[in-house]
Amino acid sequence: MLLGCIGDDFTGSSDLANTLSKQGMRTVQYTGIPEGDAASDVEAGVVALKSRSIDPALAVEQSLAALAWLQAQGCTQFIFKYCSTFDSTAEGNIGPVCDALTKALQAEKVIVCPAFPGTGRSVYQGHLFVQDKLLSESGMENHPLTPMTDPDLRRCLQAQSSLSIGHVSAYDVLKGSDAVAVALDKQHNDGHALIVVDAIQDE
Repeated sequence: MLLGCIGDDFTGSSDLANTLSKQGMRTVQYTGIPEGDAASDVEAGVVALKSRSIDPALAVEQSLAALAWLQAQGCTQFIFKYCSTFDSTAEGNIGPVCDALTKALQAEKVIVCPAFPGTGRSVYQGHLFVQDKLLSESGMENHPLTPMTDPDLRRCLQAQSSLSIGHVSAYDVLKGSDAVAVALDKQHNDGHALIVVDAIQDE
């Protein structure tokens, strides 16, 4: 297994598994953490948890357990799949899980990008849009469990993370992968570990 994915709910995990499969990766979605090993021909494993709205400490515990299983399968790259509307509160669970996974992997810089332009979720200037509306004006501000009243992902994430939050703009992204790499390095050198990256198109 090459790519390990940890999803905070079943639906989002299914969407990710479907996308990876369509791109040609041999992908398997697991409901919860498997007891045994994955089949030897699996290239991408998606572990679907139910950790989006549970106690943050329990979400961290489950996510780290999923990470350990994926590492045992040989994964060297990882994705934490959260909702494209960034469903979370000031207590978590996106921030605490990102912090824990970053520490466990000893990662110096982590891309944060909930965008899915094909379904109308885009990130521009660090702000999350749903179609042509800011997240805070999309109806998500009335969510009963995770009301999203601030569309600025940097502020949302900083409120629930102990790590410094950076940003790479669409202007750098549209210049191509080399420019993105330079921008990520600059953000890291400026002391940022979790870096929100703009995404306004799928390409």
